[in-house]
Amino acid sequence: MASNSKPKKKGPLRSWFRRVFSSLSSARCARDNEPTAQGLQTHVPNPSLPDNLRGLTLPPEEEFHVPVVGLQRRYTGATVEDVASSTGPSTSTSMFSRARNFNVGGNIQIDIDSSQHVHNGQDKSIDGMVSDVLRPVSSADPLSCVAKGWKKLLKNIASNAFYDSGARFDPPKCDEDTRVEVISEIMDWIGNREGPKRLLCMTGAAGAGKSALQQTIAERCANSEILGCAIFFSSQDPTRNNLSRIVPTIAFQLGQHDPRLQDYIRKAIEKDPPIFTRTIRTQMDRLVIQPFKQLRANRGFDPSGFPHAVLIDGLDECSGEEKQAELLSTIKHCFLDNDLPFRIFIASRPEWAIRSALNPETQGYLHPLVYHIQLSDKYDATDDIRRYLWRRLQDIGSRSHDPRARSRLWPTVEDIEKLVIAASGQFVYAATVVKYVSERRSSPLDRLQMVVDWTPDKGQLARPFEALDVLYAGILSAAKELYEAVDTNRGRNFLLLLRAHQINSDLRVGTQQGSQSFNENLNLERNDHEVLVSDLHSLVVFHLQPDFSETFITMHFYHRSFSEFLDSEARSKNLFVPQIQVQAYVWETVMQRINRAFIEPSGTWATSGTTLDESALEVLGFYSNKGEILSCQQILALANNADGWRFFDQMVPVFPLPENSLEFLTMIYVILQRLKNELKEPGLADALKPYYAKWRKLIKALIPEGEEEGYALPPEESEDGEREEGEEA
Repeated sequence: MASNSKPKKKGPLRSWFRRVFSSLSSARCARDNEPTAQGLQTHVPNPSLPDNLRGLTLPPEEEFHVPVVGLQRRYTGATVEDVASSTGPSTSTSMFSRARNFNVGGNIQIDIDSSQHVHNGQDKSIDGMVSDVLRPVSSADPLSCVAKGWKKLLKNIASNAFYDSGARFDPPKCDEDTRVEVISEIMDWIGNREGPKRLLCMTGAAGAGKSALQQTIAERCANSEILGCAIFFSSQDPTRNNLSRIVPTIAFQLGQHDPRLQDYIRKAIEKDPPIFTRTIRTQMDRLVIQPFKQLRANRGFDPSGFPHAVLIDGLDECSGEEKQAELLSTIKHCFLDNDLPFRIFIASRPEWAIRSALNPETQGYLHPLVYHIQLSDKYDATDDIRRYLWRRLQDIGSRSHDPRARSRLWPTVEDIEKLVIAASGQFVYAATVVKYVSERRSSPLDRLQMVVDWTPDKGQLARPFEALDVLYAGILSAAKELYEAVDTNRGRNFLLLLRAHQINSDLRVGTQQGSQSFNENLNLERNDHEVLVSDLHSLVVFHLQPDFSETFITMHFYHRSFSEFLDSEARSKNLFVPQIQVQAYVWETVMQRINRAFIEPSGTWATSGTTLDESALEVLGFYSNKGEILSCQQILALANNADGWRFFDQMVPVFPLPENSLEFLTMIYVILQRLKNELKEPGLADALKPYYAKWRKLIKALIPEGEEEGYALPPEESEDGEREEGEEA
């Protein structure tokens, strides 16, 4: 688009460069794949140029780099000499290398040989001025004049993962007076650049507020100009739920802080065009670590002035636990094993990859290197949740069309406390309630009351916890698939086993058993409960009960609402398992265990070597619901087995206390009555009577004298089937 017309008086340099470089850019874009002679300089004779610019030579095309248009970059004060040294061997430091003491116009004075800087009245650097002068007038492709390597990088980044991406509009973040302590701890750690541990891992339950904390930290670091880069993973976004774009995204953000680093990254890509197909570790080393080492080798470079905070949120949102482990390994190998000035902050649910890397008991490889914040265990968010609910609900009420909600008496203290208890210390519950109540087409007062009074009735149309249920269903479905895919677990019903441990830990059926003993009664290995929840650690954990023996471990839910989700068919839908199904399953498996333990393959009784204790009989009584839930087939199979009552007879004497046996004895009594009345099998009932009488006498003898009324001993049966006088049904 060259023109022979006389340049305008105002801005002659800008006008001339627009004409010349528009032609050069178009020519270059048309021959991207053609080789360019090294060291070639282009003489630009133009009679319309001012005298002081005639004879000006331009740098070779390969060494002229147009800054990325439209991308905000913090310039770190690189001199022309520094920039020139990063662009390879050239006899010319810039396109003004032979120009001395000339005035471009306005207040710009150039003297390259003496200062290597270009100044105007606002101390504008040559990088900024050239960017302004050389910006294309128009182009169908805004990247058409970007250097090939950088252009390729831009095609591989995940822009949706930026902390200020439009795809994450209105991201969750902490209210001003919430999470004060943990935010202060994290910012102090980031600010302590000399601290020995350069990796911080924050783990916490699903919905504990990790992403809100990361967003808050990212914004504070950006405002303080110390944010090197930030990556926010999301399982729902295909551009940021895997590792394919993470290294280019990190390289791009870091490159924005220094043009020399950007140039080193560009050269690495142009030297190895298939770099984006290589392993994550190779990409990180060649596109981030090595370019930064080159930058650090520059004379006068001050690493303390380079933005050093590297934030990665939602590691668990990256698809595949092996990929999560690969990223952690890459961070250790590339960042921690090299002496680089970065402080890396990772937030994740405590799933397998990060949990195993941080576990001190199994000598996790990151444990000695990491500063670990266990958010759900270390920080009690109850007070923060209470403040959050007060502020948000009052704000919703003040803007409501319902005058009742605008009252200073709404919400009530009682309602707030109910919500705080239900939240179980997890912000996601409070945030879900606030979102539900904020629906502008209805009254916030009515919707809040619906949440407070909500019960999982089948006919109820309101779904205040729908967002929570989606979260729970996603985590639970993934854990089920992973568990049942393991060959040794095939045939096991994950949901059934999970519900069995839930019911046992909630004391819903009889007395609570330790998880290890309960596993044995379910025909599992003693520690299989840990395997069961290995992919549910963001929702469930097994805790040692301090009031019991050292091995008494039971299930603990981070979210009370998750336990309610499992209990409600309306909420868990196809993931629901009825409690009666769990009870029948437990009874059946305990019976199988008793058979294996007491009957040898020959069919004779085993008299020694058994490890069974009273817990097996205890579980039979509790989980049979006093014999009521047993099917007719189960009762008949037991009664028709010649040894059916005999192996019980071997176990009953081991009961040390009557309360451990009353449920079992009640079950036997109900079976006896069902054989006579429901199944019309008087002969089978008669075979059971002498055993029942013997067991009742043994158990009654265990009751302390004078305390008989405190124990609900079932009635005694006479030989003819009639209850003895004075016995109650």
